[in-house]
This record gives sequence, structure tokens and C-alpha cells, in this order.
Amino acid sequence: MIVVSAASGAFGSTVLELLADRLPAGDIVAAVRDPSRATGLAARGITVRRGDYDDADSLRAAFAGADRLLLISSPELDPERRTRQHRAAIDAARTAGVKAVAYTSFLGADTPRPGMPDAHHATEEALRDSGLPCTLLRHPFYSEGFLDAAVLREAAATGTLPDGTGGRGLNTALRADLAEAAVRVLTEDGHLGRAYDFTGEPWTMPRLADTLSRLLGTPVTTAERAEPAPGARGMLEGLVRAGVLERTTGDLRAVLGRPATGLDDAVARVLGIAR
Repeated sequence: MIVVSAASGAFGSTVLELLADRLPAGDIVAAVRDPSRATGLAARGITVRRGDYDDADSLRAAFAGADRLLLISSPELDPERRTRQHRAAIDAARTAGVKAVAYTSFLGADTPRPGMPDAHHATEEALRDSGLPCTLLRHPFYSEGFLDAAVLREAAATGTLPDGTGGRGLNTALRADLAEAAVRVLTEDGHLGRAYDFTGEPWTMPRLADTLSRLLGTPVTTAERAEPAPGARGMLEGLVRAGVLERTTGDLRAVLGRPATGLDDAVARVLGIAR
């Protein structure tokens, strides 16, 4: 039996869809904070259990009988609370007799540094200390965070794609590719004890402009943004300008058994263009 925690989120839902293509629905358990919001899963024959990262008893009950657990990282952004939640989930998995854990960590979590990866680094250490057989799935940022459909359509309409990256590279990956990799780790042998550093095909904003030009048949060029983008977008672009997202590995390709989805196909998917 495979249990997926935080299963009602976008990533967890994608994992469940792919798992259901490989396994009988009765062999899959979705652990969610609020089961009343997961009636669609139950209708498909997937067992739904309450599993709240802030409720250790619910986690133990949700993980009971699991051969493998996909521990999807909490959406909580506060590193201290997130670390507590993950440690509670690891303790619950050990108590419940879970046989193996795959954890969705973050690229670079093997080296502690200030910011979001801190909780992931602490969680990786907690998993190692737990004695549970585990696989670390270190994710990059999702490509979808940079491929906003509204922004791409406006760029096509105006011929200009605002760029705050300084032309530096991005090693993002589509959520669907990362979900497929998780499913392979959960359902195939040979992954226990491994730590995978997942990255997709590297790309740049000028290349994205070229892709839009080709796919839509209208010239698009980049224009350096005078002011940082608001909110999370500006933070992400700052990381790109610093070169943080230029590291690439072959791990995602190796686990998928195929190349990760390329930029052309990713943009076509975001814009709903048939290829």
C-alpha cells in the first residue's frame, strides 16, 4: 500500500492520478487535512484518511499499513513550524511501521543556508536519524512559476517579454515530470537510499521569447525590466540573476527514463497549444 501525504494539493493530486494508472485504487491512500474536500478521490476508489501535519495522532492513523509513504513537504512557509510538522510526520511513519519514505525536498537542501531550504535540510537529517529507509527527491522550482499564461499571452500581443533575470539560466521542471518521477520511485525498485537532485532542461528568458515567436508565429523579444517584479516573482528573478538556478543534473532524466519536458512543449501546454 502506498500513502501520499498532503494529497489534496496540486502536486499530490497529480501524483495520485499517475499512481491510479499503475496500481489498483485500493492500494492507494490519500492523507489529507480535510477529507470532506477529497470526495472525488474516494469516488475513484482511493482510500481517503485524515492526516494533518499538526495532529500527530491523525498522521499515525493515516500512515498505518503503508509499505511506502510519499511525504510531500508542508505548504507552511515558516521554517520552524514546517520542520516541526515534518518531524511529526517522520515520527508517525516510524511508529506506524511504514517500510520506506520518499520525501519531496528542495534542490540544495544538502547544504544548509538561510531561507526556505533550511526546513528541508533539517527534514533530511531527521529522516536519516529515524532509521527509516528513504529516498530524497530534491525539487527545483516549478516551471509553471515562470511560465504564467497571462504574461506569455501579453508578450505575444505586445511583442515584448519583460525580463528581470539578466539573461541567466533556469533549471526548472514541470510539476507533471516531478510527479511522474515520484511515482516511479514509489513503484519501482532500486531507489532506496538515493538522493536525487532533480532539474529540467535549462533555459533562459531570451530562449522563451524565441519559443513564443515560433509557436505563435509573431515576433517576441525580451526587454529588461526597469523595476523588480512585485511579490514572489521578483524574489524568483533575483535568485536567477544571482545564478542560483543554473545548476543542472541528469537525475530527473535518469529516473523518468526519458528527457524532461522541454521548453517548447512546456509553453505549449501552458498556453493550450496542440503539438
